[in-house]
Amino acid sequence: MDKFEKLTGIAAPMPLVNIDTDMIIPKVFLKTIKRSGLGVNLFDEMRYDRQGNEIPDFILNQPAYRESEILVAGDNFGCGSSREHAPWALKDFGIKAVISTSFADIFYNNCFKNGILPIVLPQEAVDVLMKDAEKGANARMIVDLEAQTVTTSDGEVFEFEVDSFKKHCLLQGLDDIGLTMEKAASIDSFEAKASAERPWV
Repeated sequence: MDKFEKLTGIAAPMPLVNIDTDMIIPKVFLKTIKRSGLGVNLFDEMRYDRQGNEIPDFILNQPAYRESEILVAGDNFGCGSSREHAPWALKDFGIKAVISTSFADIFYNNCFKNGILPIVLPQEAVDVLMKDAEKGANARMIVDLEAQTVTTSDGEVFEFEVDSFKKHCLLQGLDDIGLTMEKAASIDSFEAKASAERPWV
């Protein structure tokens, strides 16, 4: 998993509330266990018509937002089923941070496990960031995980809270496997000792 330190990127405004995981990645695309290749189907039912053509009005289809790395979203983002494919699709598209007033718990935790930073801010702050995101590709936000701040294109700064352990994992690029591999030497030592003491196991 890539380290997350400081991100300067285009933010796409998605003011809809209750964007659920089926909207993020419809169930028809859940057959794969690969984390790559899902970005093309992110928000599939909102991005494409029934013939598979892009819907021009959808925010991520607009030229200014095709390279978005930040989403500024409405309340209760990621509700619905617990599918981990939702953060996989966001990450594969290029989204590295999502800002909202609240997230569904399972989705929130799955984001950290997949290198995405979910940021919870008060409605007043999200309103300002949403308006800033509406400026398009020329308005780039800065998300600084170390400092725990989001800075608008005009220099207005908002501080956010994040669990210290989750912050450490993102800063170091550690998913569950990475955390386990940090203990590789201790695991090897234990296995060698156990094998010597109980060779019949």
